[in-house]
Amino acid sequence: MLKHLRDDIDNVLKLDPAARSRLEVLLCYPGIHAVLFHRVAHWLWSHGRLLLARFVSQLGRFFTGIEIHPAVRIGRRLFIDHGGGVVIGETAIIGDDVTLYQGVTLGGTTLNRGAKRHPTVEDGVIIGAGAKILGDFTLGRGARVGANAVVLHAVPAGVSVAGIPAKPIGAKADPHPGFLPYGTPCEDLPDPIARCVASLMDEVAALKTRQAEFESKKQTTDAEVLPFADGEGAAPRDQRRKV
Repeated sequence: MLKHLRDDIDNVLKLDPAARSRLEVLLCYPGIHAVLFHRVAHWLWSHGRLLLARFVSQLGRFFTGIEIHPAVRIGRRLFIDHGGGVVIGETAIIGDDVTLYQGVTLGGTTLNRGAKRHPTVEDGVIIGAGAKILGDFTLGRGARVGANAVVLHAVPAGVSVAGIPAKPIGAKADPHPGFLPYGTPCEDLPDPIARCVASLMDEVAALKTRQAEFESKKQTTDAEVLPFADGEGAAPRDQRRKV
């Protein structure tokens, strides 16, 4: 447990530029405290002390604002940044080097007692603030979930998703950078609404050009059909019709 704690603290120092020392991380980061409470609760759960395990997990929730069921299997170097409002359900599985931001929910959508009801989060996944991952499916290795996304289906490895319901955004990473703030790519991504508006503007411009050409041709034709105005020197009306 001490070795895991050391890895967790070093991981926070690596990923959070606001962290200045190991002592600061140990004393002031609720994500570290929540993981410590969970490791104790999970040990108790694994050894059949179910009520005591739940009590320890609720102590952790009281002190940190992070609720992790004691049955959850968590890998190494889990980083829960800020942490408030994070909820991780009973049958969730979390791999190594995963980052969760505040407000993340790993929830279930069925009432089947004893069945796998919660997501599996593979190594290196980043889940942005407020994201809801609901159901028994897998977030593939290195996947990214944008802030406030609602994910209802599996996400392939290395893919970024965002929105409600979540859909892939941008191109597949090759690979993603080691750190991605709030699970959302910050490079210049194509905006589908902006692209649609730009396409409409192009069509309007093309229609205006065609309209101007048509009006120009119409004026030229009118000038050829009626070369003279009524009055002195004007051609007779029957001749104008022939023209």
